[in-house]
Amino acid sequence: MKLDIIVPAYNEEDNIFNFYDAVNEALKGIKHNFIFIDDGSKDKTLQKLKELYKKDDENVKIISFSRNFGKEAAMYAGFLYSKADYACIIDCDLQQDPAYLVKMYDFLRENDQYDAVCMCQKQKKKRGLQRMFYKLMGKLSNMEIVDGASDFRMFRKNVVEAILEMSERNRFSKGIFSYVGFRTYYDSYKVKERKAGVSKWSKFKLLNYAFDGIVSFSTKPLRFATYTGVLTSFIAFIYLIVILIKTFTTGVDTPGYASLMCVMLFLGGIQLIFLGILGEYLGKTYNETKRRPIFIARERIGFDEDFL
Repeated sequence: MKLDIIVPAYNEEDNIFNFYDAVNEALKGIKHNFIFIDDGSKDKTLQKLKELYKKDDENVKIISFSRNFGKEAAMYAGFLYSKADYACIIDCDLQQDPAYLVKMYDFLRENDQYDAVCMCQKQKKKRGLQRMFYKLMGKLSNMEIVDGASDFRMFRKNVVEAILEMSERNRFSKGIFSYVGFRTYYDSYKVKERKAGVSKWSKFKLLNYAFDGIVSFSTKPLRFATYTGVLTSFIAFIYLIVILIKTFTTGVDTPGYASLMCVMLFLGGIQLIFLGILGEYLGKTYNETKRRPIFIARERIGFDEDFL
């Protein structure tokens, strides 16, 4: 098999068949498999996938999670079950045009010096949170994360094997793709309108996703906390000297309750923020030490019985 199409799906019942037809139309002449990952959908996504399997049991494979584990876990599951020379991640909402699959596939076949292709979102008006996310990741981590880089990517088998070596439970795939290295070609694509269903991303989820990425691949927030603590202590020491000099020269001055409260509240707020940062790192470490599985499969359909 030449190409595995890894398709995370969560509540996408209205898109399954349209996506399947669109990909087959685009990949005429290229031998390919579909690996659908039902990420604990609450609608009829799994039912639609089983209907699709009955229609094409040779090229359709299904992994159904016992609950919603998230897209990061779904992508990992797809990599784990992929056997092809190339593997590609694509959403089934048709916002990512399947025609780009051919472009990525042909590029990797014709350019041996590259191991992966990453499609970057091309938007005239990029959302503020997205722009902030890429800037923060670039400054806080030691890895290059290209502005607009998406999970819409294609990899050679050696890259897939390297990604599977990164078996941490707190997964941030954009960081993992950058960490494993390999030569990646970046191209742009235009995001289409969703054909059916609703987006699973909200501003709050994007913010959490960005923060998870920072905590997973950078310790700079901890260093920033240390530097801030040192600076604050230095300022407090200077202020203490000023108070002592003023006390010895002019006597005790009782006014200043308001300013004192402002300083106390400000320092207390800083302390709580940095305790929260420490708590995030501690929580991530705690989850890793438990070594729980990245996902739990309720059903596996279309795979060889002796697989894994």
